[in-house]
Amino acid sequence: MRQRYFSGIQPTGKLHIGNYLGAIKSWIELQDDYEGIFGIVDYHAITEPYSPKEMPKRIIDTALDYLAAGLDPAKSTLMVQSLVPEHTEMAWILNSITPVSWVERVPTYKEKARKLGVSVNMGLLGYPILMAADIVLYKSAVVPVGEDQLPHLELAREIVRAFNNRYGHTFPEPQAYVGVGARIMSLTEPTKKMSKSLGPRNYIALSDEPAVIRDKISKAVTDIGPGGGEMSPGTKNLFNLMSLFSTKETYQHFMRLYNERKIRYSDMKQKLADDIISALGPIRERRAALSLRPEYVKALLIEGSKDARKIAKQTLLEVKEKMGLLYFHEQLEEAA
Repeated sequence: MRQRYFSGIQPTGKLHIGNYLGAIKSWIELQDDYEGIFGIVDYHAITEPYSPKEMPKRIIDTALDYLAAGLDPAKSTLMVQSLVPEHTEMAWILNSITPVSWVERVPTYKEKARKLGVSVNMGLLGYPILMAADIVLYKSAVVPVGEDQLPHLELAREIVRAFNNRYGHTFPEPQAYVGVGARIMSLTEPTKKMSKSLGPRNYIALSDEPAVIRDKISKAVTDIGPGGGEMSPGTKNLFNLMSLFSTKETYQHFMRLYNERKIRYSDMKQKLADDIISALGPIRERRAALSLRPEYVKALLIEGSKDARKIAKQTLLEVKEKMGLLYFHEQLEEAA
């Protein structure tokens, strides 16, 4: 049997190149060697304000992006977190063995707690526990993550060790698989990671039309001067994108111009936009075709969630047995 891995993204809007390079590209690379389970983690998304009417569309949008980017439902499982209730049940079990101090030291929680103040909710505090539950339910051996998610994965590993020590070996300690483009920065605030929360001007969506991509790249932050000396965060970000989307020769050409203080950022941005548009073209085309088949996409999500739940239920039964929580299980199954 192939080893499994789980990874997921919140349905908070259309996915961008940071999501693709930091996570989805890694998922695709692993599809042939591992049994991949890809979650649209909507329970994670409800820890911050959202529109209930928009959530179904966001779930479909995320599924379209997954499939268009190259996730193959014949090789992997695509599921919706809220359709597999074992995720929240496992999260409660893991809550019972996780010290609060472990969660409070997670950088993303501390950052959001500072931002929200007294309005921080228990969901945000328990977010990493639910993430750990997502992983252990499928006994994931590997977890594709971006660099900013490594503290969450390390916490999951600590929780796995705590559970195994208390109740007997049950879960493997998941290993991180970090993609090459794991740290893509905002186009407008290049000291921050590219994020949908910063607004559409700061990211390039996988489904953006060519004209939109050109406009966003043309307005991306760069140096004020012609280059040389200390490279600004915005310029570093553009060169990073060029290293990922352009040829080696193109990258070296513009780096040489930068070092010689002869660079014209308008030329660099035009070439970078061309290369991003070319790279995203097949994804955009596949997404447009899939968007005409909404029932097919819904069916994939339902069937995938059913398949994921079979695995999750089996894991939860094993966990409950080790914890002494199966005293009436057989009688309940017979009654059902």
